[in-house]
Amino acid sequence: MECPRCGSEVPDVSQFCHHCGTGLHSTDPGRKNAYAARPDEPVASFRLVSTIMPQGSGRQPYTYKVALGVALLLTVVAAALGALPVAIMVAAFAIPIVYILYLYDVNLWEDEPIPVVAAAFLLTGVLAAVFTWLWSDRIGLTLDTIGSNDAGPAGRDLLILLLLVPVVSVLIQQAGPLYLASRPRYDDLMDGFTFGVVAGVGFACFETLVLHWGWISGGFTGPGSGAGTWISIVVLQGFVKPLIYGSAAGLAVAEFSGLGEGYDGFTPRWVIGVLQAIAVNALFQGGVYLLGFVGGQGSWIGAILGVVWGLLLLGALIVLVRTVLHKGLLEAALESAARGGSNHASGELGFCTRCEMPLLPQSDFCSACGNAVRSVPKSERGVVA
Repeated sequence: MECPRCGSEVPDVSQFCHHCGTGLHSTDPGRKNAYAARPDEPVASFRLVSTIMPQGSGRQPYTYKVALGVALLLTVVAAALGALPVAIMVAAFAIPIVYILYLYDVNLWEDEPIPVVAAAFLLTGVLAAVFTWLWSDRIGLTLDTIGSNDAGPAGRDLLILLLLVPVVSVLIQQAGPLYLASRPRYDDLMDGFTFGVVAGVGFACFETLVLHWGWISGGFTGPGSGAGTWISIVVLQGFVKPLIYGSAAGLAVAEFSGLGEGYDGFTPRWVIGVLQAIAVNALFQGGVYLLGFVGGQGSWIGAILGVVWGLLLLGALIVLVRTVLHKGLLEAALESAARGGSNHASGELGFCTRCEMPLLPQSDFCSACGNAVRSVPKSERGVVA
């Protein structure tokens, strides 16, 4: 049988072309209902784990879901009881810790993750802490006062949150990942995306610690009438914000890595990705700031509306990320098929980590379930990095 998209010869029993990923017996040519990194999910869906953790979503996705759920529950309970230092610390480190454990779990970079994580997470975190201290303390803006000023929003604060903070934040988040993605060992599309996510969640972690250091050093307050506000803030800062930062940064670095062999570099696609990340950060910061004034001084309504606004942005961003990664994986496979194969394809002997069926030699996709081989760590597909 011949694949109608790339012209490759495929076995008659194949459900998908093992070179370009096209569904051979499907009426869905663009695979809108079969996400390349998780074929049993549609592309346009709000699936966090298979979006930001694609290398582990096929084997044990519930492990990461449970870990995030437990962290969220602990954060909410701690905030409701007035244990604000515990709530902030758990919220700040929950997603970074789960994500780093995920990187170790899937053995993404073949037992050499320490310098990679240090460059993308710790370096970004230190820069984030310094920058956040400068704009929130030295310049004179503190988010702890948002919603407690009856005079309403200040134009100076809006300029800081809509222009200065998003631009500098995104550039800081790009620095470490771009260095790593430019190295031949880590020039894959999925590596670039992962580096960006690590940097984004690292930036969010340290930014949250600096912005809410008063809560951390203030000790326990005990249950009170402000529990609704506390819960909303820690959920927004500890869970919604890092997912927004990480997804936006990951998308930009993925554009830097590009589709084919080697990294594409500072192309117009990367510039667009960076501008998208800046726009998302500006919408998040500005929206949360303005909504914080709804309901008057100390109102929990503004805090809850901020969470809702963040979730709406996150939902749209997740769908965008899935669409870009899906198209990228399919287009890259088509290009490699035209060239006769790629360095990212499977080796002579391999098995699909999702359905455990044997992979055809030099496959970019599983011919049985359609899972992209590039969404699997190199160490598990017989690829020499």
